[in-house]
Amino acid sequence: MSPTRPPVDPPGDDTLDLRVDDLVALLTRGAPPQPPATPTSDAPVPSASGTPAPDASIPSVPSLPSAPGVPSGVLFRGGLPHRELLDGDLLDSVASWSPAATPAGSFRLAPVRLERDLPLLVRWMNDPAVSAFWELAGPETVTAEHLRAQLEGDGRSVPCLGLLDGTPMSYFEIYRADLDPLARHYPARPHDTGVHLLIGGVTDRGRGIGTTLLRAVADLILDHRPRCTRVLAEPDLRNTPSVSAFLGGGFRYAAEVDLPDKRAALMIRDRALRHVL
Repeated sequence: MSPTRPPVDPPGDDTLDLRVDDLVALLTRGAPPQPPATPTSDAPVPSASGTPAPDASIPSVPSLPSAPGVPSGVLFRGGLPHRELLDGDLLDSVASWSPAATPAGSFRLAPVRLERDLPLLVRWMNDPAVSAFWELAGPETVTAEHLRAQLEGDGRSVPCLGLLDGTPMSYFEIYRADLDPLARHYPARPHDTGVHLLIGGVTDRGRGIGTTLLRAVADLILDHRPRCTRVLAEPDLRNTPSVSAFLGGGFRYAAEVDLPDKRAALMIRDRALRHVL
């Protein structure tokens, strides 16, 4: 359940090298056709709903050479095709996802607010059972740096508190696995979505809550991300309770993968099998 550290580039026929041209093709493959954008230098680019796209304080960059299937003139922001921004964001607005009813209670994901949530997350990260796999023990600056990299990034990873009946009791990272270094280690598909999880409270561990929440979060992803066909995770193989929780939550074991910081079990929950497993 721990996050993946950026690896060096490995060889392999099934890997994805996240160069700009490949990234463009990956993001736009299978997307519905849209007319070429013709933005002016000063006017905001309209979204699909006709309202201006959010500025997000990221300056527009002149058009880059078009990859196959990408209309000429499409603006890029932060290295990402502006068309992707028109869809809302890279993870389809996690903050707007509805709560899920589970046997343990009403569960929802609340994106992290650093000033509000940092003390709680620092306490969890310094729990020896958590730090053994997350490796974020230490002063609050360690956890803050980890969170800030996501909060100030391009939106490909969203850190969230997991609230059960309104009480924060878990931490999740919902991330675009197809845009993550993990994609170099397996045959990625567009919009593959990954999950990292930790259960914060000791009293919530070892009684099946992790399994319940993993199933609920995978269902939320599949319900709110229609272009996503698979939810993935890469728990440390040594973390047998974590691997068991994913299996119980409807994930299948797909492979062992050697990541820079661990040997992981690649776990996959398929949209096509969500009502079977």
